Amino acid sequence: MNVYDEIVEFIASRNPQEVADFQPSEAARQRFWGLIEADKEGQLNEADRAELDRAMELEHLMRLAKARARQLMAHGH
Repeated sequence: MNVYDEIVEFIASRNPQEVADFQPSEAARQRFWGLIEADKEGQLNEADRAELDRAMELEHLMRLAKARARQLMAHGH
């Protein structure tokens, strides 16, 4: 298991239902989409680019954790 998979497994196994149900706040969602729009328009500064890159990586990690949490729940964990 690689480090990324190990972190996903850890997150998913804490409380699979809570992980599966997790949604970022409205403010966080608006910020994320605002960064994406600014990127499309070529208006990101270095700090915003770094924030968007981190947010995209975390979003991917959470998608994997949610999928794993759903698997755990389907198998009675």
